[in-house]
Formats: sequence, C-alpha cells, structure tokens
Amino acid sequence: MIVRIFGDQQYRLDDDRHGPLNELDDAVVTAVERGDQAGYRERFDALLAFVRSNGTPLADDELIGSDVLLPPDDLTFDEAGREFNGEGLVPDPADA
Repeated sequence: MIVRIFGDQQYRLDDDRHGPLNELDDAVVTAVERGDQAGYRERFDALLAFVRSNGTPLADDELIGSDVLLPPDDLTFDEAGREFNGEGLVPDPADA
C-alpha cells in the first residue's frame, strides 16, 4: 500500500499494516466527531508517526499512485472536520 502525506512524501507500507493504519484513522475521526481538539492532535500525530515509522519512503523519482492520501502535519482541527468524517481517509481492509 502506498500512503502519501502531503507536504512530506510517499511511503510504502506492508499490507499487514493496513488494519492498524485504519484503526488510527478511525480514532482521528472519533476525536473530531466528539469535538476533542487535544485528542485529535494526539491521534493525528500518531497516525502520521505510524506511517513514517512503519513505511519505507519512496525515492523522489519513483512515481506511483497513492492508495491513501493524508493531510499535512499542520492540519488544523477545523480543517480536520472536513477531512476526517464518516469512514475516514483509510479504506477498511475488507474494502481495499
């Protein structure tokens, strides 16, 4: 699976990381829907950290379509309300 973090780069994640990534995405959605700004920041930072620590960065000249698009680090809580809703940004593993 290829994940792009806007303002950063693309990362290749092993398929066995899809479930945990989806759980982190769902946690961000839950925090946003509850209006929990501190919880949102903590969970969003954890989501991005998960991708960076479990993924392998793609070379700058390696052009591959992304399976998941994540907002940049500086996404505000208000902006997150437009991005993280419903089922979030990461498709459920069964749907992928």
